[in-house]
Amino acid sequence: MARLAAKRVRPFTGRHMTLIMVGFFGVVIAVNVLLANLAVSTFSGTVVENSYVASQEFNGWLGAAKADKALGWHMTLARKGAGNVRFTLMDASGRPLAGAAVRAQADHPLGAKAPVTMTPREVAPGVYEAALPAGRWHVGMEVRSNGHVWHAEDDAL
Repeated sequence: MARLAAKRVRPFTGRHMTLIMVGFFGVVIAVNVLLANLAVSTFSGTVVENSYVASQEFNGWLGAAKADKALGWHMTLARKGAGNVRFTLMDASGRPLAGAAVRAQADHPLGAKAPVTMTPREVAPGVYEAALPAGRWHVGMEVRSNGHVWHAEDDAL
């Protein structure tokens, strides 16, 4: 008969438990610190300046959005070089929206940079350009044409 080799069993000591507990809580604390730093560095926390006022204006915003959608206009936004942005505006039938009065404001998504107000100029029928510094921006615009007012938003990278 083959003799089974006896394994030496090491006892579980307080040192082992201490290492397990320190390792566990070390990982938990490290993950919490990482996630807290990412949260603080990527979102300012402000969605609206005054939530009560925003709640009172909400139905008006919904009505304006419904009116904007009913017009059927659409916009494409693209970078043109490092410091310019190009807006292409089309009406509901796909024709260029020429001769419109366009105003736009670009906000940095994280609030790290001051908002940029733009008055795009028409460079071709339905194509408008304005200066916008490099970076990530959220652009909101107001277009006035043929007695209508239309609002749109998009992101410019």
